[in-house]
Amino acid sequence: MTTTSRWRALTHHHLFWPVAVLIALLLVNVPFTPDFFSINMTDGHLYGSLVSIVLFGSPLILVAVGMTLVIATGGIDLSVGAVVAITGALTCSYISDQADQNTLSAVFLAMGIGLVAAVVCGLWNGFLVARMGIQPIIATLIIMVAGRGVAQLVTDGQIITVNSEPYKLIGGGYWLTLPFSVFVVAAVVAVTVALTRRTALGLLVESVGGNAEASRLVGIRSTRIKIMVYMFCALCAGIAGLMISSNTSAADGNNAGLWIELDAILAVVIGGTSLLGGRFSIGGTVVGALVIQTLTTTIYTIGVPTQTNLVFKAAVVIVVCLLQSPKFRAKVFGAKGLKGPRRDAAPVEPAPAPDAAPKMEVSR
Repeated sequence: MTTTSRWRALTHHHLFWPVAVLIALLLVNVPFTPDFFSINMTDGHLYGSLVSIVLFGSPLILVAVGMTLVIATGGIDLSVGAVVAITGALTCSYISDQADQNTLSAVFLAMGIGLVAAVVCGLWNGFLVARMGIQPIIATLIIMVAGRGVAQLVTDGQIITVNSEPYKLIGGGYWLTLPFSVFVVAAVVAVTVALTRRTALGLLVESVGGNAEASRLVGIRSTRIKIMVYMFCALCAGIAGLMISSNTSAADGNNAGLWIELDAILAVVIGGTSLLGGRFSIGGTVVGALVIQTLTTTIYTIGVPTQTNLVFKAAVVIVVCLLQSPKFRAKVFGAKGLKGPRRDAAPVEPAPAPDAAPKMEVSR
């Protein structure tokens, strides 16, 4: 294989452009923050811009991983932000009512209540989509709107603060010098990859997203697959809700997880998963989420005005999506691979006509 062929194969890999954009965004920060890539050890913990990107990007990675499987089935989940708020509100509300907020049993029970509520929200979404046949964008919009109200009812419209060291560990603590949330994300991603790539589950999800009716006709229980992925997506959002409320030691039913569903969808698209369903990439989604979080960090580093940061963010996302489009690269960069057959190829000769059937004489 020649160097040109290797380069062409590399640039056609679905992770090439997201990784390239991620590296470019990281390098953009260097002129504004010369020690951007430096990592220091303080009190046995690692600190630095790169560590902060991974720390603050952990909730987005979790939500995006769950969103990937939903989109792979041809759906969408707009309720993950509300699920984040509900989970944090229920968990912090229970912990705040305890006389001793550092009791492990109380903290685990509080987290269990929050995660069960998240899974119930996912079950409701899956029921509306798979059983009732409601469009996913409408079915999940119900909890997106009502879920914020539920979170506000749980917190009585107030920001509930907690002072629990065990709970603080989930989103703001450190373990083995690294943020504890990194290990949680690594565990969730590893389990997801193992279930979708080491078993037939990933193939079933892709088949349902490719053609749900055809999958049903060949014996695949597409209804159960859809309900399951919506529940898993809500579970990931619930864990993200625990991280966000743990990191701030507070539950804000109005602002927690606000617009995280849009960032998750962007992360999935940047990672190379089609919104039409079918093939998906967990690794691409993780890279896409890191791109979104790095972009957010870069916006604040280079001093983009607050009132225009969303426009800047949208412009970068559009550029990334265009770079991933083979048709766009073919028109702008003259990329090959979309042209017809080579002119020097040997012409295909038509197949010889079958011999004519022998005539039969009819005797009189």
